[in-house]
Amino acid sequence: MANISLGRSICPLALFLLTTLTCGAALAQEAQGQQKENNAFPPLWHLAPGNLEDYPRERNRIVINAWSYLERLGMYKILINSSFSSSTSHQHRDASNILWGLPLQHGWQFETGRLADPTDATTCGHKDGDNLCISVQSWWACMNYYLAVIPFLGALDSGILGELPYEIEILPPDGHRADFCHSIAECRAQAPNVMSAWRDFFKVLLHMWEAHVYSIVFALPKFQNRLPFLSSSESSFGVAWATAVHFIAATRFPTDQNTTNHFQTGLPPRMLQEGDKAPFIPDFTPVQNRMVYMIETLHKANEKSGRCSLPIVPALESLTEDSAIWTILVKKFSEHL
Repeated sequence: MANISLGRSICPLALFLLTTLTCGAALAQEAQGQQKENNAFPPLWHLAPGNLEDYPRERNRIVINAWSYLERLGMYKILINSSFSSSTSHQHRDASNILWGLPLQHGWQFETGRLADPTDATTCGHKDGDNLCISVQSWWACMNYYLAVIPFLGALDSGILGELPYEIEILPPDGHRADFCHSIAECRAQAPNVMSAWRDFFKVLLHMWEAHVYSIVFALPKFQNRLPFLSSSESSFGVAWATAVHFIAATRFPTDQNTTNHFQTGLPPRMLQEGDKAPFIPDFTPVQNRMVYMIETLHKANEKSGRCSLPIVPALESLTEDSAIWTILVKKFSEHL
């Protein structure tokens, strides 16, 4: 990861955006929103790890016990936080994200006792025993393993979780170790088709915004000769929008149907004409005026500071590795851009 000097390299509007992310009021609002939506979560979702750093570390390895309900649930939580279509403040109600079916099904299995030891030889998973334990004797738990650990390792293999400072160790169960794989290498050997399918799924998510940016970088100079056909206001907005995409891409902004539709309510409802100057365009809504104004201001700040988008983008990517900051950033883009 790039070593970034924030004090020297972040341009003014981006610094404002980054500062906004961590303000206490925003965090408080987010906490209130989460409280209202708790019923939509799998059981104990708020207690599950949301980042790899939340798991215990031993011998420079992040250790995950996939036979603990909370730790297995945490793997799902990390996948949800890393997939583009589930990152809004209303992510838990986003039906477009097929990954939500996995933790919700896992929560149902936990809640209905299906992860408990069916032989009653141990108290694993039983409410009057170790209720957070997942039994290796449970058919449901064993089936679910291949819908939890392999997708998680596939995501790691795809690179969507970024460069990790530590190796990941998936702890084996007390018995029947040979029935399961516990690393990317093992799962590639034991279940190559499953691993490749999940790896490819997450690679699509990883490269979507990257490809979007590459397309714009290639096309922008190629079609400079078309800009004079537009009004000066529309031309300026178009170039500013292309700049804004770099910053939006760095946040991995979710492009599910609901979020995109909501975001696009702030885009200009018509071509800009000569004399249109945001935020004072009479027939635009306040949101549309604010959207145009902020996009153009971001572009101007970027120009005046010497096109500092290259250092800013890694800074944003670094910050948005934290799922809470990522969620707030997306919310701010949705509400204010």
